Amino acid sequence: MSRPRKVLFISADQWRGECLSALGHPVVKTPHLDALAVNGTLFKQHYSVTSPCGPSRASLQTGLYLMNHRSGRNGTPLDQRHTNLAKEVRKLGFDPTLFGYTDTSADPRGRDPADPALRTFEGPLPGYSIGLLFPDYMSAWMNDLRAKGYAFEGRHDVYRPKLGLTPPAGRGHRFMPTLFKAEDSDTNFMTNQVIDWLGDHRQDDWFMHCVFLRPHPPVIAPEPYNALYDPASVPLPNRRDTPEQEAAQHPHLAQWIRCFDRPSHYDEHNPNNLVHMPELELRQMRACYYGMMNEVDDAVGRIVAHLKATGEYDNTLIVFTCDHGEMGGDHYTWGKELYFDPSFYIPLIIRDPRRAADAGRGRQVSEFTESVDLMPTVLDWLGATAPAQCDGRSLLSFLHGSTPAYWREEAHMELDFRSSPWGSYDGETALGLVPDECQLAIIRGRRWKYVHFAALPALLFDMQADPSEMNNLAQDPACQGIVLEMAQKLLSWRLVQQEHVLTNLHNGPQGPEDRSRQRY
Repeated sequence: MSRPRKVLFISADQWRGECLSALGHPVVKTPHLDALAVNGTLFKQHYSVTSPCGPSRASLQTGLYLMNHRSGRNGTPLDQRHTNLAKEVRKLGFDPTLFGYTDTSADPRGRDPADPALRTFEGPLPGYSIGLLFPDYMSAWMNDLRAKGYAFEGRHDVYRPKLGLTPPAGRGHRFMPTLFKAEDSDTNFMTNQVIDWLGDHRQDDWFMHCVFLRPHPPVIAPEPYNALYDPASVPLPNRRDTPEQEAAQHPHLAQWIRCFDRPSHYDEHNPNNLVHMPELELRQMRACYYGMMNEVDDAVGRIVAHLKATGEYDNTLIVFTCDHGEMGGDHYTWGKELYFDPSFYIPLIIRDPRRAADAGRGRQVSEFTESVDLMPTVLDWLGATAPAQCDGRSLLSFLHGSTPAYWREEAHMELDFRSSPWGSYDGETALGLVPDECQLAIIRGRRWKYVHFAALPALLFDMQADPSEMNNLAQDPACQGIVLEMAQKLLSWRLVQQEHVLTNLHNGPQGPEDRSRQRY
């Protein structure tokens, strides 16, 4: 009898890719994720291919670039013709179970206009069974809090700071902890639910997708996570001396700075102006963000410890990643909808339990990998072929200590920044664009990064000399050859990666023939 096959696919939300102590971060300590990396493989140059929440998860779950699935904003329907990871593993005999959320906007075709699924972008991806649905209203967790005696009205105030406290000297507003204890937090509630479910399926094959909200805003943490990092030890963001100097780089950046220079929903219950806040408050926000990461790190540690205690650890493929990055105050911005690396650079750790992966244990991969690679990787591990729609490639060779032939030399990202009912950014009005012009595409190599806008000026950065992306070289006469070369590479990538489900099929005397000729 073969060993059970188990897949634990963990996703955090809005995690900056460099924030792992395994990567040498000067402040953040992530011992449980570091331990997972030692027993697995850490991907050092991993990028989400798009942002924000819904679009990035659509790419993660379908293996498709944004230009092919076209669910570009929170609320943009995901075409039901696309298969996805849940549907594919279901074909293999699994009942894929979701704890958390996928932020999937339902395809309205074939649905009645009154269908409640069409009034939210937080629907579950088709194919998943629901273990715990954890969208924005979080009813199961809030009911648990009320049963424990916590007093609050609803989602709008559940993350307010604990009443009756003031920050001590040297601490800012975001030192203030949540009204609930750490053992009662959303992260801990999710972890308890996951471990309970695992306990009921110990002898089974299973596929679980566990999605943690944190370190997504609001930027507030329960005790003791609120106090883990002294703001004096936290580095300041990468930015110019003034917002005005920063905004001069590009109209897209200038518009986002204007958005953060007024009351916003990015960080609720925060009295500070996110552009002009004092240095202490800025450092404190980043310190709290790091503490929120530690809460997730501890949650991952609890789940892994459970798998070890039950003997399932050595039968389980474990994936840890997230949907997109976080600007964290860089360039006077927050969130994940800018063209800079922090919006897209994310963590990826994979632990393959089989002996074939012993050669890759503790490896840190420097090749560019992308979020679209996850679906082919999981299916490959399960012995299945990735569907023709997939734009990514399996990472299994990396896990086994080798490097695939003809691997990509750049990372690719796209962003659709048209307005939506769920966001505060109005690109059309502010920039004088029509909706379909509100798009950008990025090609990011070891040295050069090129950003192409549909209807705004392009940007070019030298990532070796200028890793913080301060100096746009697109108009530098000495760099015009580089601009041309990178634009041509981006165009070539789009030509090769455009939708290809039926492209290599040809009807002939014997019926449809697959004439694809892969180099790998």
